Amino acid sequence: MNTVKQAVIFVAGGTGTRMGSPLPKQFLTLNNTPILIHTLRNFFSFNRNFEMIVVMHHDYISFWKDLCLQFEDVPEHTVVAGGEERFHSVKNGIEAVSFDVQHIAIHDAVRPLVSHETLTRCFNTLNEHNAVVPAIPINDSIREVHGVLNKSVDRSLYKRIQTPQCFESSMLKEAYSKPFSPLFTDDASVVEANGHSVFLVEGNLENIKITSPIDLIVGESLTAK
Repeated sequence: MNTVKQAVIFVAGGTGTRMGSPLPKQFLTLNNTPILIHTLRNFFSFNRNFEMIVVMHHDYISFWKDLCLQFEDVPEHTVVAGGEERFHSVKNGIEAVSFDVQHIAIHDAVRPLVSHETLTRCFNTLNEHNAVVPAIPINDSIREVHGVLNKSVDRSLYKRIQTPQCFESSMLKEAYSKPFSPLFTDDASVVEANGHSVFLVEGNLENIKITSPIDLIVGESLTAK
C-alpha cells in the first residue's frame, strides 16, 4: 500500500472566454453536473486520501461554494484564490498544500475524463522519476510555420501533453519560487526551466480539456457512458 502523502491542485481559473459562456467552463454541466464536480469525484474515486485544493478566480469562490451545496457527494477540498497568470494560480495552490505532502499533482479542472489507468501510471512512475507528465501521440499531420512559409515535420517527434502533471513536492516548490516567465505554458515547462527533466507516460485519448462548445458535446457523450 502506498503511504506517500499526495495532493492534487485543480486549476479552475477560467473565465469562459473561449467557451462564449457567461459562466466559466468549469461550472458548465455535463449530464446535469458541473464539470469541476465530475473532476473532483473522479480523483476521489481513484484515491480517497488525496488532499484536494481547487484554485479559482476570487470572484467565483462564493458562487462555487453555493453551487456545491446543490449537489451530493462533492469530495472535501480547499478553495484558494487564483492569481494573474496560471503560474501564479498554481503557486497559490502549492502554498496551500500541507507541509508533509511528498507528491503534488496539478490538473486542469476541465479535464474530468482522465482515466484511472492514466492516474495509476502517473503516480506509480513518481516512485522512479520526480516529474511525470501524461502524453498521447499526434495523429494529424503537422507543419512548422514561419510567417507565410511552412514545412512538414515528423509528427512522431511530438506529443500532445495532458494533465495531471505530477511532481516530487520539494522540487516543484523550488521551481515555483523562481520568477514568472511568459514562456511557461504548463507546470512541466516551469520545472524544466529550473533544470529538471520530465518523464512522459501514456495518457488517455478521452482526457480532453473542455474549452469549446464542441468539447462539451464530446464530454457529454463520454460522461453518459
